[in-house]
Amino acid sequence: MTDTAAQIQETISATDVVLFMKGTKDAPQCGFSQRVAGVFNFMGLEYQDINVLADENIRQGIKDFSDWPTIPQLYVKGEFVGGCDIVTEMVLSGELDALFAKEGIAFDKDAADKIREANA
Repeated sequence: MTDTAAQIQETISATDVVLFMKGTKDAPQCGFSQRVAGVFNFMGLEYQDINVLADENIRQGIKDFSDWPTIPQLYVKGEFVGGCDIVTEMVLSGELDALFAKEGIAFDKDAADKIREANA
């Protein structure tokens, strides 16, 4: 395992919800990262944001680690969940609520319901 892969593994093992993204949760730097961070922020979700633009090793390393070509990437309890499209679909279908509930991760269910209502 490379140093970068070990660093990524350590990060996703130590934190329940990790979003590897371009920019930060407060200042996303691409539309896809902005969409996912915006949804999570609206849902009151506690998550660690990793700015891949701040470290080229992490930017490429996370793609190699997950074998997934795009950013953002969501990890929950150490497991890769998906990128922007998958996370968006999971929010709209209620699957993400179910995953968070199953894993004991707190979020604002009313906010999640409002997202679904607005996109119905």
